[in-house]
Formats: sequence, structure tokens, C-alpha cells
Amino acid sequence: MFSEIFSILAPVFVCVAIGYGWSKSGKDFDTGLVTSIVTYFGTPSLVFYALATVELDVSHLWRMGLSALIANVAFVVIGGAVLALLKLPHRAFLQALSWPNVGNVGLPLCLLAFGDEGLALGIAFFTVYVVLQLTVGVAFVSGKFTLMSLLKMPIIPATLLASLFLFTGLEVPKWLFNTTKLIGDLTIPLMLFTLGVSLASLKIRGLKTAFGLSLLRLGMGVGVGLGIVWGMGLTGPAAGVVILQCSLPAAVFSYLFAQLYDQRPQEVAGLVIVSTFMGFASLPVLLWYVL
Repeated sequence: MFSEIFSILAPVFVCVAIGYGWSKSGKDFDTGLVTSIVTYFGTPSLVFYALATVELDVSHLWRMGLSALIANVAFVVIGGAVLALLKLPHRAFLQALSWPNVGNVGLPLCLLAFGDEGLALGIAFFTVYVVLQLTVGVAFVSGKFTLMSLLKMPIIPATLLASLFLFTGLEVPKWLFNTTKLIGDLTIPLMLFTLGVSLASLKIRGLKTAFGLSLLRLGMGVGVGLGIVWGMGLTGPAAGVVILQCSLPAAVFSYLFAQLYDQRPQEVAGLVIVSTFMGFASLPVLLWYVL
């Protein structure tokens, strides 16, 4: 079991460490360019080829999407209540508490732990979660929402096109599969490199608050994940994916939005960094449980 867990975690840690070390060495890393490549080309390609070609009952993917919706609502309710008790600003911290790192960390873990089936399930969870956070979540932090922000998300047409092949049983043309797989396979390594670079560049403040909220992020993640698995009767890889995705540390994107809209960015950075290191430390136990 130890060797199996190590074989899952090692690639993730090594890729993050490469990005972290690269940044600390003073070498250039164009985060904006890499993020644009991942957002506009890599992730849509990954979503398309993983969903369109997976040999999996469509009902499992629907249940992953529903699980993501339930998890998001649960995190907002629990996190919002705790922030109110602590008298901390919701617009600064609620997105970080309610947005686990289902992309940079979650997708590689789902792939390495459960193979192609795990990746497809993880992507179904990820897609719903990201659409919610990049629309409703950003609207909450910024105080405004536009329909165009939803229509401009490349992941939406990729998901719709994949659904066409998935629901009709049509075979994906070989050239389209090869192209999207070639581009999509860039996504996970680039996500992990970027996570490492981001962690190296964040400047933190308020460690006491960061530590407490990190415990909340990870603790309620495990609790909500287990509750969803029990309530929906999930088993096997589906159960493992939901627990993993719910239990991850705060997403780096929550810091970027806090910085963009001036919502106590250094304190949110503290939450992201502390929860990431705490979350990474707890991953061996988490993987032992779900495998």
C-alpha cells in the first residue's frame, strides 16, 4: 500500500517542486501565458477527450456533477456561518473556503489513483465546480456578474461537444481525438508547475487566521465528501473521487481574485499556502482511505 500511495503522490510533489524551485531560482516563468494556454487550449482539450471517449455509464458523470453542486453549496453554507461567527469578511475568505483545488491538484490525483475512469469522473466534478466558481463565485467577490463571463468560458463548448459524442454514441474522429489528447496532455503538468510557481511568489499575512481557516477548509472538505458519498450511495472510484476533490486545499485562483478585487489578498494567500501544505501532509492518509 505504501508503494502504491507513493507512486501516486510522487509525480504531483515533484512537478510542484519543480515549479517552486524554478521560481525561487529567479528564472522567468510567464504565469499569464501558461495560464492562458491551460485555460483556452489545454483544459478544454482535456475535458473533451476525457469525457467524449470514456467507457462509463453517463449516469456516473451526472452524479459527479450533482456531487460538485452539493459540495459547493455545503461549503458556502458552512464556511459562511463560521465566517459570520468569527466576524471575518465573507467577500475575502468565502471563495477560498468553498473552492478546493479540484484542478491543479485534484485532476492529477484522480488520474494517478483511479486511471482514465478516475480522470473522467474528476473532470465531470471539476467542470461543474469551475463553472460555478468562475461565475457565481467571482460575482460574489467582485460584486458584479455578466452573462458574457459565462459564455466566454472555453470549457463550456468543450463540455457540450463532448456530451454530443457521449450521449449519441458517435465515434470521435481519430484526428480530433489525437489533436485534443496531444494538447490536453499538456494541462496537468502545466497546472502543477504553475501551482509551484504561485506558491513561491505568494506573500502571506495573518498566520493565525490562515491556520484556523485551513483546518476548516480541510475538515469540512472531508466531512462533506463523506456525507455526499453516503447520501448518494457512491462506491468505488466515484466515491474516491468525490472524497478527494472535496478534501483538497484552497485553490490558488481564490487568491488571484482576492488580489484583483482587493479583498485582503495577503491573508487569503496565507490560507492558500497553509492549507496547501497541510493538505499535502494529509494526502497519504486520505489516499489510504479511498484506495
